[in-house]
Amino acid sequence: MSERSQAVPKPEGEYFESSRFAGLSFLLGLIAVVALALCAVGAFLNPHQFSYSWLFAFAFFFTLCAGCFFWTIVHHATDADWSVVVRRQLENIAALLVVLAILFVPVLLLRHHLYAWMDIPPGAEASLDEKRAYLNWYFFLGRAVLFLGFFILAALALRRFSVEQDKDGNPRFTIWMRKVAFISLPMFALCLTFGAFDWLMSLNYRWFSTMFGVYIFAGAAGSSMSLLVLVITALRQAGYLKDIVTPLAFCIFWAYIGFGQYMLIWYANIPEETQFFITRNTESWWALSMLLVVGRFFGTFAILLLRSIKKEPHRLCYVAGWIVCMQMLDMYIVVLPALHGTGVHVSIWDLLSLIAIGATLGFVYLRVVARTSLFPVRDPRLVESLKLVN
Repeated sequence: MSERSQAVPKPEGEYFESSRFAGLSFLLGLIAVVALALCAVGAFLNPHQFSYSWLFAFAFFFTLCAGCFFWTIVHHATDADWSVVVRRQLENIAALLVVLAILFVPVLLLRHHLYAWMDIPPGAEASLDEKRAYLNWYFFLGRAVLFLGFFILAALALRRFSVEQDKDGNPRFTIWMRKVAFISLPMFALCLTFGAFDWLMSLNYRWFSTMFGVYIFAGAAGSSMSLLVLVITALRQAGYLKDIVTPLAFCIFWAYIGFGQYMLIWYANIPEETQFFITRNTESWWALSMLLVVGRFFGTFAILLLRSIKKEPHRLCYVAGWIVCMQMLDMYIVVLPALHGTGVHVSIWDLLSLIAIGATLGFVYLRVVARTSLFPVRDPRLVESLKLVN
């Protein structure tokens, strides 16, 4: 629920001073270079473990950035007012998909360590032969190029039109962004769903679930909104957006899809389907699975029922940070059991992969955010957005 406040004058643009954070930028760049170098060593020393660790880290950060892209296109498709003031940060984070496309290359290079179906010759397994039309290397590569190409082109197009509108406020850019958003909505659903099938579900080519793509989407949508809360709060702490952004609050949908997938597979009791959950209910994986269920839904849902939590940015940040951590755990449970099916086996490459990709994205973000105003200063709906008090 929201109420209208008094008219708010349209502000001038506010710009991120990169010189204030030169030290942080240098530190992130240094960490990224060192971590990436160590990861390159890991790819040679222990390619089998490293390939799964890198895919886990890639999947985690990709879902965060893809989720921000989703909220951007939803904003334009629904002509929303409330999200205008935070849209630029959604656009900036979605632009990091360009970097993630480059960081997907190790997955392609190490594909034989990840996807067993690539090494099984035709005729060796009947169930796989039935899927050969889809599960083959050249089609897999072509789909990856298509999926990542769509995310990059659409995200950059929306950001470019938004930035161009900052110059003169021409409403034609709003119309163009809405057209791109309408085209992007079905494309997003297809690319994210089949990307999840290709990169994550095909780790076990015998298993299948028609709800898996929606499950990945639910996690991406909730965690990316939490990431936005953290980014906006960090900018406010740094002295920006003080008079622009007021405090903002998808765990129910994630729980609904997760439970629906589990319940239907449990009820059907088909061996090809149940093996996914049997592995994740084995030994120490069971403890992590329970932590995910309780931490991602029951605990978070109860806390977010409290209005005082949602109205206080610092308290909300704790919850948002926890949800982002739960998304990381979710991707870990999706990827790593395909390698360590008998129980959790934490590797140094898990941590180094997270650090390498995270530091790289953080370094690039600090450069992207400084190039434009922190909010779309000439958007026709900005004044209406500023009148909203959550």
